[in-house]
Amino acid sequence: MNTAHKHWKEAATLILAAGTKCSSSPSGTWNHKVLLLKRSTQSRFMPEAYVFPGGVTDPSDFSSEWLGVFHAFRHKPNLGLGVVKQPAETRPPMFAMDRRELGSPIPGDVAFRICAVRETFEECGVLLVVPKREEINVLRSVEHIGNRPPDSPAVLSQVTDICDRSNMTRWRALVNENPSNFIMMCQELELLPNIWALHEWGNWLTPTSKYGNRYDTAFYICCLSDIPFTIQDDKEIVHIKWATPPEVLHSYRAKEMWIAPPQFYELSRLCHYASLSELHTFASLRSQEGCEHWLPVILKTDTQQLTLLPGDKMYPETGFSTHALDPTTDPGLGDAGVLEPNLHRMVFQDSYTMSVQISITPKYKHLPPLPVPDPGDPTELKDNTKSNL
Repeated sequence: MNTAHKHWKEAATLILAAGTKCSSSPSGTWNHKVLLLKRSTQSRFMPEAYVFPGGVTDPSDFSSEWLGVFHAFRHKPNLGLGVVKQPAETRPPMFAMDRRELGSPIPGDVAFRICAVRETFEECGVLLVVPKREEINVLRSVEHIGNRPPDSPAVLSQVTDICDRSNMTRWRALVNENPSNFIMMCQELELLPNIWALHEWGNWLTPTSKYGNRYDTAFYICCLSDIPFTIQDDKEIVHIKWATPPEVLHSYRAKEMWIAPPQFYELSRLCHYASLSELHTFASLRSQEGCEHWLPVILKTDTQQLTLLPGDKMYPETGFSTHALDPTTDPGLGDAGVLEPNLHRMVFQDSYTMSVQISITPKYKHLPPLPVPDPGDPTELKDNTKSNL
């Protein structure tokens, strides 16, 4: 619906972390895993890549019929999500746009979360909803959004069994057939998409140098107490993988799976938190700050590829022009391999050799990526950094 970026389709994706029993592994002690889905060879966008669940928005995500579903929240800011602290003029356009100007009463902050919930259900069968009978508890909890002390742990979300699996399979098929059936499903089963469990995490755009489909994607994160039942459709998705962020990064380095640059960057960020409750608390508090609008700019040399991100000293002012940039004059690393100031970039030697160079402080109280060790030495992946929230 956003015509400001007509070359990009609006989309939403969900980083889904779920609790497990603590266990020791080469990557340390982790009590949660992250969900990744392998795209089929027939996928039009990033075939065979492991991605987070998500997809493009549908007009039904912005339908006024959702006002009836969220009737009890109609007087709450953003239907109970609250308002981020980030000034409106610096918000990513997909969030800042007044959707009423495009004919929708549903705020973008809500519609993109509905999209992420719907797409997650379509792709892997995980349904993040709240039964209508429990909405009073949600109403009480949203009263405290923005007022919870930083040292107060956030409550982990759960996946509720709404009906038997055969009935759920039928609904999933209907939603896959037509996204607008998701509204009908929520109305008939008296469910609310659990938009409050999704915390704003980031906003990535497909680089302008990429041909074909480009996406302006809202990234959210949701932390579940336990790993839910999942099922692949064997059409768009051919494999479902739960793994810790270090395990995924090590598998990528070992060329056992391929992940796209945004997944690499975000999984490297997640390596700060081996504890699910600490990750959840950080994510829920940080989401109130807002996020940056990231349009990667790609530069190529004879030996490597640089992907510049906002904040890098070579990043063009508009993010669209690269004609004045000369990567051969900027190696990024000084003497003894020390990072130069004002770097924020990804460096590629080949499809499976990727690293992040960052010497800036992330905005909106976000995390910098942690360096990824070689697969043969995973024990180096440690974090002693404390949150600045």
